[in-house]
Parts: sequence; structure tokens; C-alpha cells
Amino acid sequence: MSKKLKIITGILAGGTLTFIAAPIILPALGTVGLLGAAGTGAAISTLSGAALTSASCAAVTGTVAGTSTVLTTAGAIAGGVIGGISKKRENIN
Repeated sequence: MSKKLKIITGILAGGTLTFIAAPIILPALGTVGLLGAAGTGAAISTLSGAALTSASCAAVTGTVAGTSTVLTTAGAIAGGVIGGISKKRENIN
């Protein structure tokens, strides 16, 4: 597989996985108390359901959409880097 194809595949896979995982990971972080308080002053760890998800996302970037964008971009960058590294490792062997 060419280097460009590996990087593109990594970007797509990383971005997609983080976009899908964000609503699962962030509430988990909020539940254990790592994200502080919601805008209402309630501790995020005491919330549940949609309120937990929204407050967790808002604690990271201010909005759910902003958090999804940031995490998707970060995942895409990480995937591209991993794709590039895997090509370099292939050349070593």
C-alpha cells in the first residue's frame, strides 16, 4: 500500500472512530469527576443521560458540535501520523 494511501486511510479511520467514540468517552470522563461542573453549577459527575453528554461536551469546548469537531480533527491527525509511521516501519523491514 502506498504511503499516501496509508495516511489517508489513517485519517479517515481515526476521524471516524473519534467521532463515534466521543459521546461515549466524554460522559465517562464526566462521570468520574474529571470535567468539573456544568454551566448550571451542578457537578457533571451527578448528571445522567443527555444532560451528562451535553455537559461533558460543553466542558471540553463549550458546545457539543465544537467538541465533535475537535475530537474528529485530533483523531484524523493521529490516524494520519500512525498511517505515516506504519509506512516508515514497512520500509525498515
